[in-house]
Amino acid sequence: MLFPDSLGSRGMRSQCRAREAKVRAGHERVADANAARRWLLEQSWVTPERTSLLGWSSGAVALLWTIRPQAARAQSGTDFRAAVALYPGCRRLRNAAWSARVPTLVLIGAVDDWSPARECEQMVRGARGRSARASIIVYPGAYHEFDRANRPLRELNGVAYSVDGSGRVHVGTNPAARADAFKRVPQWLAR
Repeated sequence: MLFPDSLGSRGMRSQCRAREAKVRAGHERVADANAARRWLLEQSWVTPERTSLLGWSSGAVALLWTIRPQAARAQSGTDFRAAVALYPGCRRLRNAAWSARVPTLVLIGAVDDWSPARECEQMVRGARGRSARASIIVYPGAYHEFDRANRPLRELNGVAYSVDGSGRVHVGTNPAARADAFKRVPQWLAR
């Protein structure tokens, strides 16, 4: 596995509290994901046709921008095989008529008050017929970071975007969603 760090490599920290992103998911982070793919393809231990993307939260947003058909113009060589996005924010992508060029799975909590599931459901539904296979699983009772181990539900304050505009969101483990995601993700990537 390779985890590109679009923020730390630029001397930045989390942008969760920033209204204006300095490192944009649809631009710099797409370039970073493609640079990571090109580097991986040069490694002797990598099977090029098995290279996939996995992203969480803002990393999942970058992943969804990266796999748009329009983003393929900026790359060369073997494409990604598949992608899994966990609790991405889908509003801008939904409004941009998102579609995917590789099979994509979105996993999100039904009560996520940071990244609303309904926007991702609309995004995936809108991509039908003009996209590689895209699927979404919405976990009942699950919030942002549902897959983190042993994380009690807690409230965060001061985030830039929340469903109700208050800057308050909830994060925490949902054991059932976590268990399902831990089974479902490797199955999706192994297809």
